[in-house]
Amino acid sequence: MRLLIFNILICCFVITYTSFGQSIPKELIPTDVRQISRVTGKSEANELLPNPNTTDKHYDVGGTDLGIAWDMGNGKTGFFFGDTYGRDFKSVPGGGPGKAGNWRSNVLGISTDKNLNDGLTFDTMIAHELIPSPHITNGTGSHTAIPTAAINIKGTDYVHYMDVRKWGGPGSWTTNYSGIFQSKDQGLNWIKCPTVRFSDTSNFAQIAYAKSEGFIFMLGTPAGRSGAAYLARFKEEDILQQPKYEYWNKWHGWLKEAETLATPIIEGPIGEASLLYNLKYKRWVVTYMNEKEGTLVMRDALEVSGIWSSEKILANARDYPGFYGAFMIPASSRGNEIYFNMSMWFPYNVFLMQATLKFAD
Repeated sequence: MRLLIFNILICCFVITYTSFGQSIPKELIPTDVRQISRVTGKSEANELLPNPNTTDKHYDVGGTDLGIAWDMGNGKTGFFFGDTYGRDFKSVPGGGPGKAGNWRSNVLGISTDKNLNDGLTFDTMIAHELIPSPHITNGTGSHTAIPTAAINIKGTDYVHYMDVRKWGGPGSWTTNYSGIFQSKDQGLNWIKCPTVRFSDTSNFAQIAYAKSEGFIFMLGTPAGRSGAAYLARFKEEDILQQPKYEYWNKWHGWLKEAETLATPIIEGPIGEASLLYNLKYKRWVVTYMNEKEGTLVMRDALEVSGIWSSEKILANARDYPGFYGAFMIPASSRGNEIYFNMSMWFPYNVFLMQATLKFAD
């Protein structure tokens, strides 16, 4: 009986202690979210946003999406874009690429712009297809090759991509596999790395990369926008040695060569996730699309494996119809502002967004 009373008292103490906020960390919330500028394509009629790149004129990039950002070193930031079309691109009522020409599965922008408050300016674009695809559009082969994340490790750039077999309905697609390409010349040329390959049913068909203390963390989701988020890690030097990848299991911790034993760290639906560690707030931050709710959201956590906060809304579909992707830019890791690239199906181009972070009251 004394032991039972003691245990009850301990439980009451713990509940009281946490209820006063001593062990429950405050959550980050985004405020003052705004659209800063257009990143790609030609400005629409009556559009007032700055358009510093006019990529249609300078790079034959009239329509594109994504804008996955990573630190390339030497003061450069890389931006990988998805399916890309030429300067003849015109936005169509239903959104998407329409009948524009010069289809490329992906292109790359490079920037040394440090002041994003007035827009994102490219130094150059490598505007030919870097990750190749034969563009077999009947559902029997490689329809397109879409980047999902990129990272620089000791001077070499790596991009994780998904080889898409077939596009389905909104937020749904199937892949043949996912893999990695690398570049040793600052993005000019890319070589396939056959030692890393995820199957069409993998929970790492799409990923987000983030560095921390000698490890690369890899947040993964199945193909499409309906799955949960899973977690893997590996040492920087082991990025091309898939058998050395470790997968997070909430009961057993990190498990090597156990991709199928990874357990969700964030429940779905999650689409096109982006991950970084914010040095100012000492928090992990993830952004993604919740297609069910029609929102772009962020969460934060003290540990990358969780516990993750509740969703905080960055943008609503009612304000930005046809939006997707919230790919954070590396500058977001150092202060109280996060910058992210948001795609819009209409007019099938990329826009720069900004939000200010603060702790919840």
